Amino acid sequence: MWVGHLRENSSMYKRAPSRDYSTMDDVEENLDILDNGLDKGTSNPSWKLSLPHVLVATISSFLFGYHLGVVNEPLESISVDLGFHGNTLAEGLVVSICLGGALIGCLLSGWIADGVGRRRTFQLCALPMIIGASMSAATNNLFGMLVGRLFVGTGLGLGPPIASLYVTEVSPAFVRGTYGAFIQIATCLGLMGALFIGIPVKDIPGWWRVCFWVSTIPAAILAAAMVFCAESPHWLYKQGRTAEAETEFERLLGVSEAKFAMSELSKVDRGDDTDSVKLSELLHGRHSKVVFIGSTLFALQQLSGINAVFYFSSTVFKSAGVPSDIANVCIGIANLAGSIISMGLMDKLGRKVLLFWSFFGMAIAMMLQATGATSLVSNVGTLYFSVGGMLLFVFTFALGAGPVPGLLLPEIFPSRIRAKAMAVCMSVHWVINFFVGLLFLRLLEKLGPQLLYSMFATFCIMAVIFVKRNVVETKGKSLHEIEIALLPQD
Repeated sequence: MWVGHLRENSSMYKRAPSRDYSTMDDVEENLDILDNGLDKGTSNPSWKLSLPHVLVATISSFLFGYHLGVVNEPLESISVDLGFHGNTLAEGLVVSICLGGALIGCLLSGWIADGVGRRRTFQLCALPMIIGASMSAATNNLFGMLVGRLFVGTGLGLGPPIASLYVTEVSPAFVRGTYGAFIQIATCLGLMGALFIGIPVKDIPGWWRVCFWVSTIPAAILAAAMVFCAESPHWLYKQGRTAEAETEFERLLGVSEAKFAMSELSKVDRGDDTDSVKLSELLHGRHSKVVFIGSTLFALQQLSGINAVFYFSSTVFKSAGVPSDIANVCIGIANLAGSIISMGLMDKLGRKVLLFWSFFGMAIAMMLQATGATSLVSNVGTLYFSVGGMLLFVFTFALGAGPVPGLLLPEIFPSRIRAKAMAVCMSVHWVINFFVGLLFLRLLEKLGPQLLYSMFATFCIMAVIFVKRNVVETKGKSLHEIEIALLPQD
């Protein structure tokens, strides 16, 4: 029977030579052995049962995108109304203080998610977004705006890691990649929603306040709807609430699949207590390699220059004679199109393939932009190379480098460390995001676009090599199969 096969295959893996983790080839071979050795006995569960829960969770990703873009268009009106027009430091703080709050929220996210559960963490994520947006909308001075943005940032930091965790833990294996792509799509829609809401800001006095008030509606919906969503069965099981975990599996997968899913959980439970996970274990202990892989993926994602492209896109398009609002729409369409395509390919081609070719395409796009910045091409050539390269970069990013890390990492992290490891890796994302935003314009001025874009292309090539050597394919595998194959030796 299935249990016998699993014990045999699991123990066969554990008899492998002792080391922290197998090579990626060994791990993928272990996954194939487990996949072929298990008599799964049942067909794929219905994807329709878990879909509503996933859609509610992605509201947090919509809010993430919305709040990242909400001040872009209204910033000038905000500065005039609140009395800091022309103060570039204050304007920069209104934009960047969110990143400081996000780092705080992200660092705490793993401990909160393990302490109170995934559903309550979503509600705690929505609360500072409601309070912060209301403060920003109602304030009459810079201090109130900054405090409000700091509150919002805390919610933004909680949102992405908990959304990735929740979607990974409640989704059936055969559609987990597709559902994971919903996170990226929701983020794109949030960015485009902020752009759309901000259109009247130059014509209607005080419209920027409406932009902030509007964001409280989806945040309130998220907090209220989570009451009716399933809690993560993985979290419940780790808390010893076995009966509740099985009940939630029945809601998510159907009655016929629930017992099978519970048996999967029991095979990877090693009696560990999530409260015993220390930061030192993630950084230096037996799980350090898989945490290193996750942190490096997020670091390379940001060092590829994606946020620099977003920051600089309006300038590039403007130099080509394209208005900034049209530029933002073009970038948004490229981002959304790539995200939708990735949704269809995630469970067909797999995570590793999309990640590999995404970074490869981004490197080509950056080389095109570097070429457009040289004096070797005509003005028309500069237009095509710069604008075309930028749109290609955003499109290829959305195909893999954007959505895959947030999906892949909760899949490869053992359940015992999953929430806290995601917090560590996402914190790396926020720190590098902050420094890229802080230093990009200065580096552009000192180094010039050709050298800077060449540096970004080099990071993309480094990412291609890193993915090839270190990332394991998880397509179609259950979380317990992945955990057994990646199980570190004691």
